[in-house]
Amino acid sequence: MSKGSFCQSISGFISDSSGEKIPFANVYLKNTKIGISSDNNGFYELKNIPKGNYILIVSVVGFQSKSIKININNNQKLTQNIVLSEADSLDEIVISGTLKPVSKLESPVPVEIYSNTFFKKNPTPSVFESLQNVNGIRPQLNCNVCNTGDIHINGLEGPYTFVLIDGMPIVSGLSTVYGLTGIPQSLIERVEIVKGPASTLYGSEAVGGIINIITKKPGNSPKLTTDSFASSWGEINTDIGLRYKISKKTEALLGVNYFNFQQRIDNNNDNFTDLTLQNRISVFNKINFDRKSNKLFTIAGRFVYEDRWGGELDWQREFRGSNIKYGESIYTKRWETFGTYELPTLENISFQFSANGHYQDSFYGKSSYDASQFIAFGQLVYNKQLGEKNNLLVGLAYRYTFYDDNTFATLDENGISNAPSKIHLPGIFLQDEIKLNNQNTLLLGTRWDYNSVHGNIFSPRINYKWNSKEQTDVLRVSIGNGFRVANIFTEDHAALTGAREVVFEGELKPETSWNANVNYVKKINTENSFITLDASAFYTYFDNRILPDYETDSNKIIYANLDGFSVSKGVSLNADVLFTNGLSINLGATLMDVSFTENNIKTRQLLTESFSGVWSISYRFSNNFSIDYTGNLYGPMRLPLLGEKDVRPEFSPWYSIQNIQLSKKFGDNWELYGGIKNLLNFTPPANSINGANNPFDIGVDTEKNPELAFDPSYVYASNQGIRGFVGLRFTLF
Repeated sequence: MSKGSFCQSISGFISDSSGEKIPFANVYLKNTKIGISSDNNGFYELKNIPKGNYILIVSVVGFQSKSIKININNNQKLTQNIVLSEADSLDEIVISGTLKPVSKLESPVPVEIYSNTFFKKNPTPSVFESLQNVNGIRPQLNCNVCNTGDIHINGLEGPYTFVLIDGMPIVSGLSTVYGLTGIPQSLIERVEIVKGPASTLYGSEAVGGIINIITKKPGNSPKLTTDSFASSWGEINTDIGLRYKISKKTEALLGVNYFNFQQRIDNNNDNFTDLTLQNRISVFNKINFDRKSNKLFTIAGRFVYEDRWGGELDWQREFRGSNIKYGESIYTKRWETFGTYELPTLENISFQFSANGHYQDSFYGKSSYDASQFIAFGQLVYNKQLGEKNNLLVGLAYRYTFYDDNTFATLDENGISNAPSKIHLPGIFLQDEIKLNNQNTLLLGTRWDYNSVHGNIFSPRINYKWNSKEQTDVLRVSIGNGFRVANIFTEDHAALTGAREVVFEGELKPETSWNANVNYVKKINTENSFITLDASAFYTYFDNRILPDYETDSNKIIYANLDGFSVSKGVSLNADVLFTNGLSINLGATLMDVSFTENNIKTRQLLTESFSGVWSISYRFSNNFSIDYTGNLYGPMRLPLLGEKDVRPEFSPWYSIQNIQLSKKFGDNWELYGGIKNLLNFTPPANSINGANNPFDIGVDTEKNPELAFDPSYVYASNQGIRGFVGLRFTLF
């Protein structure tokens, strides 16, 4: 009898304890290939099931998984409605902390999880903007003109944040500034965040933390998803996700993202665009191969093209690179590929690989910056359970980085011939997770890398986890080492604008750091609510830190290793509250002190807030109607000034960006949503771009009068004010 002739099926609805239906839950029969995701109304149906006994498993992020024994007889169409227990966030599966799938409860490394549902509460055209409502994370704009930026974790700048896609290092180096845009959000299953150094597993760039973007699996994805929205400013964003079969044993997931903004808006009347004009397309494809051994083999690729510019309102393409009108024009082409192949062995051995190329053709006023970068990465990982107490992880890694540009950074020692940077970085890491007993776990890890330019790199770490017998309390303590080789022109946009002369004082040495982190999680369940409290204290000490010096000479940016030390320390608290009546509340706050000490003088770091808060309040009505209110609050930041006569304030004000969204689902397939962003219409001062009326400093002696110089680096928030948006989602299962 062929598979298609089986008449047996199982169907039903998946809901929470309040009766609210749960969409996109994974439903499958254990040890079979029969599975599906529930639709928008929580309905599922498994068809063509052979007669027999099975275990039905249901899982979804934010709920406890459930297993049910099922007996299927001939021609039986079984109805099985399933109720899941909510908000046991400690049982979510994470991989970022230990490189292997474990429950969040069991992980000795604190990992924060944010599902695609979280990001839908405030829809944005890029991952960069999506992270603005995550506690302790701030997307930082680095230029008032081209609006590029990076992501700060606990006050540490973007180059200290390691961004991965499906666990592979994709966004780094040259793409630190531009690589976070164009990832199709319709394909994102969740985002895992580890705050604090993860260098033992991920190498030298993971000093401040990691952001791991986990994409959906083709087998668990809808056949088709579309998500399009437009704003009153004229922004248009479209995401398309398509699941398709290449063959009987090969499934694929195609994602396309297109973003367009072409309105020249100048609400602050400085004759410069308030928001960079952009035209971007990104294509993502992920392929899963079904192997007889049931071993994993997946490969994915992405291509991104972006044309962005900002500048004087009457700038035209023919002015590119001239001093007629000031504009910052950036053409970016980028490709990526990555994947995982589990070897056909009895032991658990996998090969993970990635490669990416990034090409940039840009002008910042008259200053040309052409750059290319190629990174290849591969690692072999062996996971072995030794007895009942020890889980061993061993890895061999190799990374090759090629970088070339048209600046003096890639000239030879004589400063005459071009000498692209070529860095080889082989390494080995070892991790032992020791289960002392049911309540205590110890994680010991170490990594050795050899940098072909800087030599040996040693990165140890130790993690300890305790949990109560009831598993309602979890305490984690970690100590780790970080190491980073800086590349100024790929990481710091201010070095490119031409507004200041770039000066290197001495040969830049690698940065080193030590970090300690204490994390405590408390879970409280009441009759009508589920509460999770998550508190952390962190401390990071830097040697040889490289900080841009804007203040010694207002006409220069001076880069040098700090003759002293730098410290980032603070505390944070998250509170997640889920009520059975459909109300959910997420609140977070971080208090921190980031400073550097040189010649016994302590100075607060530029562009770093001492306090930040975030919130997300949602209510879901019984008629598939919901409301989301999200926002953040930032304390004052110290800003770069052009000398004592600069009239701009030295500190930013307290400010808040708040958003509201209404959404309504229609049947199984459609969802309409809309709302208002930046409800308070907050924007920075109109004179944030200094010397906007004379961007080429014509007729101005900036040595004598630095306060008259053109300077777009005084930036802490977007110039984009209040705006409405409306969008439509369609899902075909």
